[in-house]
Amino acid sequence: MTGLCAERVVVVTGAGRGLGRAHALAFAAEGARVVVNDLGVGLDGTGGGASPAQDVVDEITAAGGEAIAHGGDIATTEGAASLVAAAVDGFGRLDTLVNNAGFLRDRMLVNLDEDDWDAVMRVHLKGHFLPLRHAAAYWRAESKAGRGRRARVINTSSGAGLLGSVGQGNYAAAKAGIVGLTLVAAAEMGRYGVQVNAIAPAARTRMTERTFADTMAAPDGPGFDAMAPENVSPLVVWLGSDAAAGVTGRVFETEGGRITVMEGWRPGPTADKSARWTPAEAGDAALDLLAAAEPPHPVYGAH
Repeated sequence: MTGLCAERVVVVTGAGRGLGRAHALAFAAEGARVVVNDLGVGLDGTGGGASPAQDVVDEITAAGGEAIAHGGDIATTEGAASLVAAAVDGFGRLDTLVNNAGFLRDRMLVNLDEDDWDAVMRVHLKGHFLPLRHAAAYWRAESKAGRGRRARVINTSSGAGLLGSVGQGNYAAAKAGIVGLTLVAAAEMGRYGVQVNAIAPAARTRMTERTFADTMAAPDGPGFDAMAPENVSPLVVWLGSDAAAGVTGRVFETEGGRITVMEGWRPGPTADKSARWTPAEAGDAALDLLAAAEPPHPVYGAH
């Protein structure tokens, strides 16, 4: 490895398995000191027990790296604050935050109850906001004290948040919210040396291997395993390093060997009457504009 992240202190949430584990190992391989966060819950966010975070820490230290485990709930103020404190107290600083933790409670909208909505919003959206909020406060204080950091945040959205996904109304809404949060944080925190970007990964994890079993399956024989979570981590490591200077407020889709810069909402065809429309006139204008517009990408799972 090249030591791209040598001496950087990196926090990865939900890093006990899947994408988070791959990110933590990849950062450590590039010289970072890593705080491995994981609550150790099941796929639906329930249960718990022994956190897999320590297993990842043991794997990193066995390879000669430095890492510590954090088992707090990052969707609580106390847990998020202690996450930042773990980095600062354990390694003396915080340079990069990777928000990755999440789980699924998939239902069609007519069967999606309030508890399932709240739980997914809590872990994905609030679980991004609170660590970001506490890390941002730390970086602002460091900047004001003359110790500005070349700080980095990588948030985890999803194709479901960009395009929608049938049966995942709660998850899609939360992941779309993460994109909005990313854009605001990038605009607000740039003055303190903080760059904020998001990824929309596709990979084989506990959350995808059941829902998309056919497309996520590992190849039977030798060859490139396009859906391995390790394929996503190189971009995350680069975004979390000094090498990504100037890159902020962006969303990248990444899958296998493919990286795409996603281009979000932009003004398309426009009509301006310079006066109030009647409903009928507004409808006619809308139909003309739609005829001239690019068609939307289909929602995942739509037939």
